[in-house]
Amino acid sequence: MSAGRGRARWTPPLRGRRGPGWAEQAPTWQEARPALIAEALKRAGARPSGNWFVVGASRDIRPGGGTFGRTVGGEEVVLWRSDTGELRAGPGSCPHLGAPLRDSRVVCGTLVCHWHGLALDGTPFAGWEPYPVHDDGVLVWVRLDAVGGEEPSPRPPVPVRPAIGRGLDAVFTAVGRCEPQDVIANRLDPWHGSWFHPYSFVDLTVARVPRGEDDDAFVVDVSFRVTARLVVPVRAEFTAPGPRTVVMRITEGEGTTSVVETHATPLTAPTEPRPRTAVVEAVVAASDRRGFALARAAAPLLRPLMRRTAGRLWRDDLAYAERRWALRDTGRFPG
Repeated sequence: MSAGRGRARWTPPLRGRRGPGWAEQAPTWQEARPALIAEALKRAGARPSGNWFVVGASRDIRPGGGTFGRTVGGEEVVLWRSDTGELRAGPGSCPHLGAPLRDSRVVCGTLVCHWHGLALDGTPFAGWEPYPVHDDGVLVWVRLDAVGGEEPSPRPPVPVRPAIGRGLDAVFTAVGRCEPQDVIANRLDPWHGSWFHPYSFVDLTVARVPRGEDDDAFVVDVSFRVTARLVVPVRAEFTAPGPRTVVMRITEGEGTTSVVETHATPLTAPTEPRPRTAVVEAVVAASDRRGFALARAAAPLLRPLMRRTAGRLWRDDLAYAERRWALRDTGRFPG
């Protein structure tokens, strides 16, 4: 028996494509039924979140670094790390005279207000109460019970993703004038992919749609475009594990187990007439190919490219979400 017999045959990750152009592809509007998308959105909205909200990337809050500020549901939040790297979070307004703590300094792991020097080490002080916070290694979550209004849970619903150290991750954030449901509805409409984003997706077919609570995934066959004639075909599954999260997971093809997590975090209070929502999207790529170790080693160079790719998609998809909100706000949304 030869040494090479029995080994898995190497296959190239790219495939040549000579399919139809944009105008020649089959229309998808009849499949993208408004009621089907609305039902999936309703089921997602009914799932518990435990009052946890994604606020940003884990690596954006560094030990020895400064503060990280985010407004969630109209509430100012400030985050920082202790001198041992432990994550801290709490109200973003100083309990003394209301200074914006996001503009203050961190000295030896203690947050020191830049107005009068009041020091906060992350424990309760003078009415300032810390928030529960969680770092999953890619994203940072904060629990805001007054904003969420649900039964609180001790841990956030972190989606299953490639193990830390096996994947290459990048986090992109953008802000749009819409509500979280508009972002989630966008992701629960996979049919728009190759029509609205032909520079990234081609040959998209929805192989299966949700049948109910126990079978609630969109299964999609799609090719990621690399060049005009080279693509990477995969099968992907879209699920909504919570009211503000959609996960795309590659189940077959190149990069199996890779995920794209889209988290929609409300920035404004529900009473605000012009809502704003942050889209925090984490891409966690994985591969069994030997060369993927080189990609992980080159992560600092690849992450800006990954964020740029996500940014191009979200430039269009936020326009989609903002348009949806504007039509709903004026009672003209057809769905």
